[in-house]
Amino acid sequence: MKRIITFFTVLLFAHLSVISQNSKEPVKVTDMLKIKSISGITLNNDGTKAAFTVTVIEPDGESKVDYKYVNHIYVVPADGSSAPKELTVKESSSQPAWSPDGKKLAFVRAVDGKPQVFLLSFDGGEPIQLTHYKYGAGTPKWSPDGKEILFSSNINLKDLVKDSLLNPTHAVPLWPMEKPGMSNEEAVKTTTAKANPDGNIDEIRAYLENDVTDKKAKVVTKLNFQDEMNVNGDVTFNHFFKQAAQPDAQAVAVTHGFYRYLGADFTPDGKQLIITADIDSALNPDRSLESEIYIADGNGNNLQLLLGEKSKSYNSPAVSPSGKWLAFQYGPTSFVSVPVLAIMPLKGAAKDIIEIPFDRAKGNYTWSNDEKYLYFSAQSNGGAPVFRVNLQTKKVEQLSDYNSGIGSFDVKNNHLVYAKTEVADPFELYNADAAMQNAKAISTFNSDWIKNKQLIFPEKHEFKNNKGETIEYWVMKPLNFDKSKKYPLLLDIHGGPSALWGPGESSMWHEFQFFCAKGYGVVYCNPRGSGGYGLDFLRANINDWGTGPTSDVLTALDKTVSEGWADTSKLVVSGGSYAGYLVAWIIAHDHRFKAACSQRGVYDLATFFGEGNAWRLVPNYFGGYPWEAEAKANLERESPITYVQNITTPYIIFHGENDRRTGFVEGEMLYRSLKVLGRPVEYVRHPGGTHELTRSGDNRQRIDQMLRTYEFFERWVNKK
Repeated sequence: MKRIITFFTVLLFAHLSVISQNSKEPVKVTDMLKIKSISGITLNNDGTKAAFTVTVIEPDGESKVDYKYVNHIYVVPADGSSAPKELTVKESSSQPAWSPDGKKLAFVRAVDGKPQVFLLSFDGGEPIQLTHYKYGAGTPKWSPDGKEILFSSNINLKDLVKDSLLNPTHAVPLWPMEKPGMSNEEAVKTTTAKANPDGNIDEIRAYLENDVTDKKAKVVTKLNFQDEMNVNGDVTFNHFFKQAAQPDAQAVAVTHGFYRYLGADFTPDGKQLIITADIDSALNPDRSLESEIYIADGNGNNLQLLLGEKSKSYNSPAVSPSGKWLAFQYGPTSFVSVPVLAIMPLKGAAKDIIEIPFDRAKGNYTWSNDEKYLYFSAQSNGGAPVFRVNLQTKKVEQLSDYNSGIGSFDVKNNHLVYAKTEVADPFELYNADAAMQNAKAISTFNSDWIKNKQLIFPEKHEFKNNKGETIEYWVMKPLNFDKSKKYPLLLDIHGGPSALWGPGESSMWHEFQFFCAKGYGVVYCNPRGSGGYGLDFLRANINDWGTGPTSDVLTALDKTVSEGWADTSKLVVSGGSYAGYLVAWIIAHDHRFKAACSQRGVYDLATFFGEGNAWRLVPNYFGGYPWEAEAKANLERESPITYVQNITTPYIIFHGENDRRTGFVEGEMLYRSLKVLGRPVEYVRHPGGTHELTRSGDNRQRIDQMLRTYEFFERWVNKK
């Protein structure tokens, strides 16, 4: 009798579990509007409170179909004893920074279209605007005594030349400005002549300058002339300033000249500044990828080189709490590299450098208060764990798993507060001790709506490719999976090519769940060339963007198909950026897919060299430039457009109209070629869209692209 009761009890619980799961809703396309993301976590000095930024998506005005991003700053006790409290309700705000005594918070908010630093006192009252700097102010940092704020500002070359405070002698750059036929002085000279198209040369130049001012012409003489949205001929410089933490104080520059300044911060005693820059008077900043680490007096004077070397980048300096140690990373200027993490005495020299062996790209360095550990995060094996290195043993310890991603964190006085992404929840705030033990969620930004959703969890697999490398891949079965049925299967591919996907990657959380909810299985992998597996794996696709990675992603597909539930007559493939490239390559060489989708892809590598701001990928991966014989042959061999006549798969191609990272002509070229060939192709352009459209672009366009992809697949997958 007891055995019978147990059997029926188990049966009852199983039945209730099914009812509970079925009472939940599938993930919908509009659920992307509910996702709240967390960033910028910072603990106060005693580690008792954390401030952070939450990005939400809200209706744009009175519109019922358009949405905007808004940033809000929250504060929460580090022990999670009470819920997070919103501090900046009215206007979008970000970049929180605690005062040393923890009584104030500096943050950034736009005023008249320019960022400015505000102060919020925990004694009460509304935030007050601290900076009124005409060029704007961002990235605030407090001096250790709490009396000053260090901030950055972006300044146009023409403004910098004529600014009597920043450039009292009206000096011009020493490096070549590359204005053909003109000296630097002539290139930046402000003419006093009256504009006259029929006048003398000075009057004609004044007329032409008016055309530029009135946006009737863009004049470009610099090498890197594309930003993320437009062709841009402006030359700008990031400079750093100090200001007393009083609203009526004046900002004073601590960096000077026409150089590329990347970062600045106070030393723990407040007497000096650590500055990251590229200061080379002989070379135009567009032509140099190097950076050095300097130390200067607190006012920016007496700048001295700490670390720097030709053809190398030294960056991301972090001084230990006592001021004894300097952590940093360095590596070659090549894009296809993994920088080295190292430490050295702050008052030491290059000969004192101690390297930390760890073959992953590292970031977010944070020292423990006792300087026994240096914490950092690193994408690895499908996740983005937090690690710490023991400074005595130089051993690296992994603190979190590969099934989650830690996007932001801070640690002080045995409190570690972090934002975690996992399949069960795209973003939530957690606390733990300094060893990342005893973790618990201390926010419910997404969990409240997620609990009513049916989620699909990926199954991890791996195989050895033809180079002996281990390829990891993940399989997500369709919602309400029935092993007796067959389902369409989506092969989804990541871009980069050095990106990494896995359960800890946030940007694809919604897309994977959406397609599973629509009855598709999803398989994705990290082919050779992906980040997160070390230097050799990262470089395994040098001069091989097509054949090798294709073998890896199709093997992942084949192994998924071999499980027996996928309908091989209903296979589809999708990918963006480099993966848009790889989709085109695959369907030019393989005809198994019922339909295909490329987003913001590259299809002609020689053309990409000219129209994309990521053009340096060409020499870094293919060994030269399009006019050089060997490189030219490589680029032609590796370009999908070379094989366009072989594409017969029904194909939808997306590109943002303002995508300057890959260049929108890439999509036009592939579309026109296929249209001339009479192939089943559709081309979708999103006005104003950039390369980041699917991650941080217009939300209506994000929904549009996902739905158009699904609708296009459905035309062919369910075609009678």
